[in-house]
Amino acid sequence: MRFPFTGVIPVDKPVGVSSRRVVDVVARNLGMKSVGHAGTLDPLASGVVIVCVGHATKLVDYLHELPKHYSATFLLGRSSPSDDFETPIEEELQPVRPEAEEIETAADAFRGDILQRPCDYSAVHVDGKRAYRLARKGRPVVLESKPVRIDRLMITGYAWPRLAVDIDCSSGTFVRALGRDLAESLGTKAVMESLVRTAVGTFSCGQSIPLDAITPDTARAAIMPAVVAVAHLPRHTLADDALANAVRGGLLQLPQGTAPAVAALDAAGQLLGILKQHDSGTYRLRPNFVPDAP
Repeated sequence: MRFPFTGVIPVDKPVGVSSRRVVDVVARNLGMKSVGHAGTLDPLASGVVIVCVGHATKLVDYLHELPKHYSATFLLGRSSPSDDFETPIEEELQPVRPEAEEIETAADAFRGDILQRPCDYSAVHVDGKRAYRLARKGRPVVLESKPVRIDRLMITGYAWPRLAVDIDCSSGTFVRALGRDLAESLGTKAVMESLVRTAVGTFSCGQSIPLDAITPDTARAAIMPAVVAVAHLPRHTLADDALANAVRGGLLQLPQGTAPAVAALDAAGQLLGILKQHDSGTYRLRPNFVPDAP
């Protein structure tokens, strides 16, 4: 299939706007339907949302693999069902007021590989339904803890009750839950006051187009080649017979030890698709971005 545009657009989303709204704005200005985003950012948060256009919508799973970078503030001594300001806040009558040194010591337990229970008000599926839909109806939500990785957890400011942190983490991490659990380890509670996604992989706020600056012209100018979305994957250049075979859906033999997913490029460095390994050890070009390929 041919698309008028293919690539990714990093957008700087403001507070109060959904990720779906970001996609709609880009789609309308490009005059395209094949547009999606690679990772929801809650309306109460701001920052980087990666919008995928054309063939790049098939790269969402690979963009999900990229680490996320956040700056967040929490208010200690408070709690809410959603762990943020979406739902009513309840203040503790006699809250524990930890010292900065205590917070820093407690933070050690939340660095590296950890198990984290997602927030009740989240998009995680529970029996086929979104957890937040069940929570809003007052129904019990039981979510199992899952492994996530916190590569960096830096305390950037603290003056009771406000705690500011910078976080580098794996995809699937709930920053609200991180603040919730850190506070609980200190004998208190916390709600997230603000959240900014400052970067997704190498896509930063500084290189993102503000949502209110998107027009047909600026949207087209902001499109980055699809290959930048998979810069973290190994690369393999296809040419001549190998290229023709891959485009027809044929199987390719790559050197032993090659990663299960490889970005396939043409001689000019354009992304042709992803070479995925089969149980047999051979690779097939799926998805295939070559125009008019079967």
